[in-house]
Amino acid sequence: MTDIKSKDKLYIANTYSRLPVEIARGKGSLVYDTDGRRYIDLGSGIAVNTFGVCDEEWIKAVTEQLNAVQHTSNLFYSEPCATLAEILCKRTGMKKVFFANSGAEANECAIKAARKYGEEKKGKDCYTIVTLYNSFHGRTLATLAATGQDVFHERFRPFPSGFVYADANDIESVKKLCSENKVCAVMFEPVQGEGGVMPLDVYFVKELYAYCKEKDILLIADEVQTGNGRCGKLYDYMNYGIAPDIVTTAKGLGGGLPIGACIMGEKCADTLTYGDHGSTFGGNPAAAAGALSIINRIDEKLLKGVIEKSEYIFGELSSADGIVSVSGRGLMIGIKTEKPVKDVQSECIKRGVLCLTAKDKLRLLPALNIPFGLLKEAVSVIKRVCAEL
Repeated sequence: MTDIKSKDKLYIANTYSRLPVEIARGKGSLVYDTDGRRYIDLGSGIAVNTFGVCDEEWIKAVTEQLNAVQHTSNLFYSEPCATLAEILCKRTGMKKVFFANSGAEANECAIKAARKYGEEKKGKDCYTIVTLYNSFHGRTLATLAATGQDVFHERFRPFPSGFVYADANDIESVKKLCSENKVCAVMFEPVQGEGGVMPLDVYFVKELYAYCKEKDILLIADEVQTGNGRCGKLYDYMNYGIAPDIVTTAKGLGGGLPIGACIMGEKCADTLTYGDHGSTFGGNPAAAAGALSIINRIDEKLLKGVIEKSEYIFGELSSADGIVSVSGRGLMIGIKTEKPVKDVQSECIKRGVLCLTAKDKLRLLPALNIPFGLLKEAVSVIKRVCAEL
């Protein structure tokens, strides 16, 4: 571990504050460090390993594709890419998909599609996109500009213009900005993940949907973290009973390989045309094959299990000693602790449970199929740590 830490510090850009664990191997929701110590993984690679580590069906799908062809450019047709797009469209009711490599890239595509739509429908000055304070949409310059948190805006100016921020859960704040600007789209996360795992109010989202529909403003749901079964539905916007014009997703879609998707509905399905956008690796056959193995197993039985596990976590932790509150939805959960969250996280790791953080909260993003026995063991550790610190 010491040698790895030295190499990391010497050769890797200092952009991460790593936790003191070198993960060497794993299976399902258990991972092991180089000393063979066992940990229950409640982070799943930040909501990426949908079915845990070394999922056999995923490995089989990816390996079979690797043995056929590992990559072909988007100048040619690819069956896994086309089939994945078909399934995503049929299960969402959307019309077209652009594949990228990450959530930030999926959001970049959504921004480009929205701005072209605005120009075509309302003129060249209709390019402003409304996002929400406390949001997070990525780390490229454009998606950082879309992010409604000042802390992410330090040291990287100037940003691309054309983004304004409304107060979350305040429809009048959105309407005011739309009246003051030529707005082509509103972009939101159903649950603000990096903003502290805060779900948006049902009333607000429904009003936002109705307003955007009335004004012919595109509604973009950023489901990079909330999507792919994480919140108890295939995509979290479904919990609100709305139909966005664009849905972006990544993370759990790939199950461990990088893939992002910008899924476009009827209004803007044909907005992007030849030459408007592209990606060398987007829709890569191996990544798409892995994604197919993931999306085809996100069924009602799995989603019911996500909800049951979520209810268990909320029930166990909501009134536990040392815990102020629990927020989130499905298996995307934030825990506000009385003691400093970094201290809680550190003690959990010492006791064999890997958790993440979001602002001042402990963040849980376990594999969707984590066995109940392991989940109960991990929750009991969190309860004890919060009570004893």
